[in-house]
Amino acid sequence: MQLLMGLMVLYTLLPLYWLTVNATKTNGDLFRSNGLWFGGEFALWDNIVATVTYQDGIYLTWLLNTALYSVVGAVGATLICTFGGYALARFDFPGKRMARAVVFGAITIPTTALAVPTFLLFAELGITDTRAAIIIPALVSPFGLYLMTVFATDAIPDSLLEAATIDGASAWTTFWSVAFRLLMPGFATVLLFNLVSTWNNYFLPLIMLSDPTLYPLTVGLHQLNNQVTTGANLEPVYNVVLTGSLLAIVPLIISFLFLQRYWQSGLAAGSVKQ
Repeated sequence: MQLLMGLMVLYTLLPLYWLTVNATKTNGDLFRSNGLWFGGEFALWDNIVATVTYQDGIYLTWLLNTALYSVVGAVGATLICTFGGYALARFDFPGKRMARAVVFGAITIPTTALAVPTFLLFAELGITDTRAAIIIPALVSPFGLYLMTVFATDAIPDSLLEAATIDGASAWTTFWSVAFRLLMPGFATVLLFNLVSTWNNYFLPLIMLSDPTLYPLTVGLHQLNNQVTTGANLEPVYNVVLTGSLLAIVPLIISFLFLQRYWQSGLAAGSVKQ
């Protein structure tokens, strides 16, 4: 079992290692040196400068676009999932079972299958090639809603809600003062899922956007890679593509390290029978 886990870790980390090593090389060393080891010149800083200054800083524009899409979309989607999950777990209302069935059914639909219908709908509304065309779909997360529903069912003791009601707290006050604090581990988990999903979103921005200044990193780096592989660009930008790809994953790593403390605080949720 340990050997299998070790192989899985190696399989997971090898692409990241390869990307990190090759982002330190010059364009010439990329073809002259071993792909799994450093080249003769350590050019990481030069590559970073070349990346952020390429085409008048278009990479930074893509990075800011990605941050905007991801933060607004992920935070908005997670708040919606938290409200909805708490309501589905703790309130009884007409159509509750139907609502849960719709949520569970929506999880089985691939997001790529909805990209073209979403494009056609947004084209009718006249909001294609805008930032709203990326942010609005990111606010919908059936899987996140399902996770928050399950988490809210076990993480919030009925006695706490009853005590808040006896003390005269409204439903809104009870949610923010009592329930939301207990839901923080689930909130952080769903937030990270939504953040990674939006940050790595490629197909929807590809068909929604035609203005390069609105591209996220996924589409922008893909366009640069196409220029390299097709030979459409005479300037060698292999170092820009590799370094840009490396820089693109750094915010996700930072987000994971920051949010994991909230997971640890909720590992025992539901382990004690109330």
